[in-house]
Amino acid sequence: MNIIVSKEIKDVCPEFVGACVEADVVNTSYSEGLWKEIHALEEEFRATLTTETLKDIPSIAATRRIYKKCGKDPSRYRPASEALIRRMLQGKELYKVDTLVDLINLASIRYGYSIGGFDADKFVGDTLALGIGREGEPYEGIGRGLINIAGLPVYRDNEGGVGTPTSDNERTKITLDTHRLVVLINGYDGNRDRVCQNAEYIQMLLQKYAESNGGSYFLFL
Repeated sequence: MNIIVSKEIKDVCPEFVGACVEADVVNTSYSEGLWKEIHALEEEFRATLTTETLKDIPSIAATRRIYKKCGKDPSRYRPASEALIRRMLQGKELYKVDTLVDLINLASIRYGYSIGGFDADKFVGDTLALGIGREGEPYEGIGRGLINIAGLPVYRDNEGGVGTPTSDNERTKITLDTHRLVVLINGYDGNRDRVCQNAEYIQMLLQKYAESNGGSYFLFL
């Protein structure tokens, strides 16, 4: 994929750094080993975080700041990483979707970055552009129906929006038939080293649970 970061994003977040992981994968409906890792992280976070202190995690705090700068209320349209950790801290079960989605959620929870996961074969064109959602722009969130993405950072392919830090789009979602995966990590905190660590962690999870060699990744600014 070619990824372009628009001027409107650079204006509100000049320190932004993203990572794109691309890999050939085999998806499954459930992985017991993966869920053991998820439950272990749940126990760790419940012992060290609260629903208030999680907002201070630098990667989450930075994403919330960008929402406000773009004109979105981060408490109404929560970044996915914050929503997942909050659910965990409230003692609620995380949703079991499939192995690829579940491992991306684990990576998002561990590092606090909102991460998009996509079936690469469903993109229209070979370029994604990161911009800001507009009023009235059509967008169907996965399992959420039409959502208002005005003021949200959004990746667009040649047909329209495919991913925001709150929800990815139904059109490009991962399924059990997904064999070419693209994962996008959004580092609004500008922490290049931590974004790289998150990308490498995803590669490791893909090797363990998705019959993959981990693929490759690159940074984009």
